[in-house]
Amino acid sequence: MDYRIVEKEAFQIVGLSYEVSCKNGQNFIDIPKLWEAFNHSDAPSELYSKGDGAIIGVCLDGQPDKETFTYMIATKVTPDEADSEKKYTARTVPAATWAIFTSTGPLPDSLQNVFRRIFQEWFPATGYEHSGGPELEVYFEGDTCAEDYHCEVWIPIMKK
Repeated sequence: MDYRIVEKEAFQIVGLSYEVSCKNGQNFIDIPKLWEAFNHSDAPSELYSKGDGAIIGVCLDGQPDKETFTYMIATKVTPDEADSEKKYTARTVPAATWAIFTSTGPLPDSLQNVFRRIFQEWFPATGYEHSGGPELEVYFEGDTCAEDYHCEVWIPIMKK
């Protein structure tokens, strides 16, 4: 798998927040529907104009034993922008060591495949484990249906 390990300081995000069920893989059905609604709204242009050029899908407060988690469609902003934003939810993504994986291909299938491989193949084969922080999907502008579309999956990690 194509990945790199990077240290990042905490940063601010603003965006739309949703409660998602992961029971029986429902998140693999519901999250693409959230993105479909998002993409047909004014939110993408508003968030692109506020952020640093990427839209981020953020899996917050997910735990292996929980049946739901908070999912945000957001963008990275400065602390001042996060404090002044009233239309969107503001959160802090904590400092972490991240394993950053590249996903290539049309969404959502290519991204969902990368997530499965991270948890079924990469974690068991490495000396790392999930650190319990939020997971990020970083989407760059482009045709998300193209065979060569690139995005990233950021997983917070720590040594076993």
